[in-house]
Amino acid sequence: MKINFKLDWKNQISEYKSFLKLEKGLSENSVNAYITDVKKLMEFIVDIKKHPILPHLIQYKHLQNFIFYIAELGVSQATQSRIISAVRSFYKFLLITNKIKKNPAELLETPQLVRKIPDVLNIEEIDKIISLIDLSSEQGNRNKAIIEVLYSCGLRVSELTNLKISHLFLDDGFIKVVGKGDKQRLVPISENAAKLIVLYINNDRKKVNIQQDFEDYLFLNRRGKFLSRNMIFMLIKDLVTKAGITKNASPHTFRHSFATHLIEGGADLRAVQDMLGHESITTTEIYTHIDQSYLRETIISFHPHGKKEH
Repeated sequence: MKINFKLDWKNQISEYKSFLKLEKGLSENSVNAYITDVKKLMEFIVDIKKHPILPHLIQYKHLQNFIFYIAELGVSQATQSRIISAVRSFYKFLLITNKIKKNPAELLETPQLVRKIPDVLNIEEIDKIISLIDLSSEQGNRNKAIIEVLYSCGLRVSELTNLKISHLFLDDGFIKVVGKGDKQRLVPISENAAKLIVLYINNDRKKVNIQQDFEDYLFLNRRGKFLSRNMIFMLIKDLVTKAGITKNASPHTFRHSFATHLIEGGADLRAVQDMLGHESITTTEIYTHIDQSYLRETIISFHPHGKKEH
């Protein structure tokens, strides 16, 4: 009987996809990213190798050959690292579901990544961006509230677009944020951001014909539905261009700026980790590197011995 290797791989990947959704509670985007990367392994094993191997028979040497293959394609170290992470996760799933007795991906090593320090807007640049919002426009109050919430709460763009009115506890100075994997956290909100939200709710939002099932979403588009991620990107791109800022700014830049300014101000790293919703503090630690860079520039600029040798 001839084995359909591709079908067997697809069945295992399909079960893995259900596991990521139901057991791990990952978002649709995260699930699709994992599946896409595991399918790269499937295609390599089934289509490229002369003797295809079933998923549960894969050995470490096969995975090594796959990693060598993607490296030869010239993909970035970050992409290689992401693919290896997906393969590890897939084989961990096969292990805990008793499809395999030994995990062949356990010893896979990810390439050493040089962590890129993201662009950060300074306070003057953020103030300039906010000042350029046309409050007389139909969505002016909404747009100002969006920028202020992004910066003062450090939200991911997906967390902003999914923010609900029922998650606002403005009198207590907090909002409830639903982050990655549907994990919830309470984030402090500034008085200014809270006032702008109330202003938007009492003005711009009341003029929108809100569609069914979108009544609880805070930020709405003209059609009465929640805003897309792309709409937020375009809003920021337009404002940054008008402000004459040449930095590579996106919604995530406001999150980076939020964290950086807190660290510069002396905030505890664990507190910043909690507010950002990072699972690991090593993710938050990148902002200490930004702070160190800021301190170095300050010393060079202002210290008597910083500018020249003595």
